[in-house]
Amino acid sequence: MTELSPHLQDLSDFVTASPSSYHAAAEAARRLEAAGYARVDERADFPAAPGGYVLVRDGAVMAWRIPDAGPVASDGAVPVFRILGAHTDSPTFKLKPRPSTSREGWLQAGVEVYGGPLLNSWLDRELCFAGRVVSTDGREHLVRTGPVARFPQLAIHLDREANNGLTLDRQKHLNPIWGAAPAGAGGRGGEPAADILAVLARTAGLDADDVAGFDVVMADTQPPGLFGAAGEFFASGRLDNLSSVHAGLVAMERLAPHGDGAGVVAEGIVGEAAGAPVIPVLAAFDHEELGSASRSGAAGPVLEDVLRRVLVALGVEGQGAARSFAGSWLLSADAGHLVHPNYAERHDPVNHPVPNGGPLLKINANQRYSTDAAGAAAFARWCGVAGAPFQEFVSNNTVPCGSTIGPISATRLGIRTVDVGIGLLSMHSVREMCGAEDPERLAGAVDAFYAGV
Repeated sequence: MTELSPHLQDLSDFVTASPSSYHAAAEAARRLEAAGYARVDERADFPAAPGGYVLVRDGAVMAWRIPDAGPVASDGAVPVFRILGAHTDSPTFKLKPRPSTSREGWLQAGVEVYGGPLLNSWLDRELCFAGRVVSTDGREHLVRTGPVARFPQLAIHLDREANNGLTLDRQKHLNPIWGAAPAGAGGRGGEPAADILAVLARTAGLDADDVAGFDVVMADTQPPGLFGAAGEFFASGRLDNLSSVHAGLVAMERLAPHGDGAGVVAEGIVGEAAGAPVIPVLAAFDHEELGSASRSGAAGPVLEDVLRRVLVALGVEGQGAARSFAGSWLLSADAGHLVHPNYAERHDPVNHPVPNGGPLLKINANQRYSTDAAGAAAFARWCGVAGAPFQEFVSNNTVPCGSTIGPISATRLGIRTVDVGIGLLSMHSVREMCGAEDPERLAGAVDAFYAGV
């Protein structure tokens, strides 16, 4: 493979358009609206008509499709949900209040570490600022600079021990430079000679005085691309977890907003009534890297609000919601770990996921992932329909794994959940990598999942 496949090119375009969670939610909504989905305002009643709908709450986006089959099947079965759960945020740095400073002739920005980035990977790269600002009239504006900032590393001549162990003080060493102060302005610890907020405001056609609030993060500006002897690897920022958001997005785009597309539940599937109408859902949350506890995070009410309001709009009352949830599935899609050849001892000695071996089925005895036997069998079925191989991931007993929105959502909703995702190396680096074939295979499995098989 010497050039990006259509799927990887589309993923690359999506990542490039999504330097912040707010951009990712907006871009997903824009694409779905272009595919015929209608934007829903949370302050209005939800629609009941067949078709596709999309809702944005801050940095989260929810989308669903009501099939033509109607709210209740002929045998009385209520509709069930097939939910692809993912998250729009990635580890980064977030602008602090009063972020503009200057020191020793350099313009700098005060930032706070967001989530758990590999700090050293952000050094010596050209970075942008991106996110949202709220103007004095209460309107929200997406903003994005070009490559204006950098965390410059200290030269080896000034720290001869740097290669023996780099230690970064988060307060002292992680203040990016973004300009040079004019001569005589903003000296040692003095007032800033320029304002980074003014630079951001200009990208939205605003004056700095118009900015009343902001949620702004940093992102790498290097475009995604292939590498490897045969172009078998794909490198990009924010694959954790825009790769999963993208898989759900393209699967939703492939569902016709009106007419056929979603299907009904096939006979013999655990926990579901055969013939029940399937409502596919994309639930892309914000703030997963911080624990998901927010109004737009998986621990918040946004998904449950959407599901219950859809059922109410369809006339499902009384015990109908509980019946629907009992027959539903949530596919929690978040990136996982490929075996690292230089640190193989950090992985389980038997289960070694490799690039281009297919998406991962993530398993953990302590419920850091929600996969159980029924979920493993279901994922095998969806991958089989898609013609996609898959691999199991389980942690080394001495290296505790992270977690995902899966256990959080399963606990909140009681919906059967299975944890999956593409495998990465350099997870939480400013630039991650995966097998070039794996993102499309995950999207194919999501197609089968949404189809009700």
